[in-house]
Amino acid sequence: MLIGYARVSTADQDLTAQRDALAGLGVAAGNIHVDHGLTGTNRSRPGLDKALAAVRAGDTLVVTKLDRLARSLPDARDIADELTAKGVALNLGGAIYDPADPVGRLLFNVLGMVAEFEADLIRARTREGMAVAKTKGRLKGKKPKLTAKQEAALVAMHHDGRHTSGEIAEMYNVSRATVYRAIERARLSDGRSS
Repeated sequence: MLIGYARVSTADQDLTAQRDALAGLGVAAGNIHVDHGLTGTNRSRPGLDKALAAVRAGDTLVVTKLDRLARSLPDARDIADELTAKGVALNLGGAIYDPADPVGRLLFNVLGMVAEFEADLIRARTREGMAVAKTKGRLKGKKPKLTAKQEAALVAMHHDGRHTSGEIAEMYNVSRATVYRAIERARLSDGRSS
C-alpha cells in the first residue's frame, strides 16, 4: 500500500501541488496525511505521526521531496531508520530510497543536509528581518492588555488590600499573571515592595 505525506510550513500555503504530485505517484487521496502550518524542524507533527502509524511491512511511504518529511538530517535519518526497521520503503518523489545502497545513502544524506541548510537560512533571514524592523521601530511586540490608567487603578486596588489578585483579574478580564506583572512593574518603577 502507498501512504502519502505532505506538509506546508505556514497556514497561507497550499497543499494542492503536493497532493497532486502524490496522486501522480499512485497514492490514493484517502491515504494522504497532511500537516498544515507546521515546520519540518519540529518532529512532533500529527499528520506525520498518522502516516508513520498507517504504514506496515511491505508498504511505501511517499513524499514529494525529502524536505517535506524533515528539515534536519538527524530527523530524516531517524524517520528513514524507523521505516527500514518496520520493513517500509521510502519513496522520495518517485525514487525509492535504499538504505543498503551506498550511493542511495549518500544522496539521502546530501538531500537531508540541503533541507537542513535551507531551514537554517530561513531562520537567519527571519532573525535579520526582525532585527532590522526593531531598529526601525516597527517591531513593538504585543499590545498591552491594559491601558496605563487601568494598570494604575489595578495596582491601587491591590495595595488597598480589599481584593485578591484573582478578583482583580476577573474585574479587568485578564489573567492573574497580567495582574502580577502590573504589580511588579509598579514596584520596580516606584522602588516600592509589595
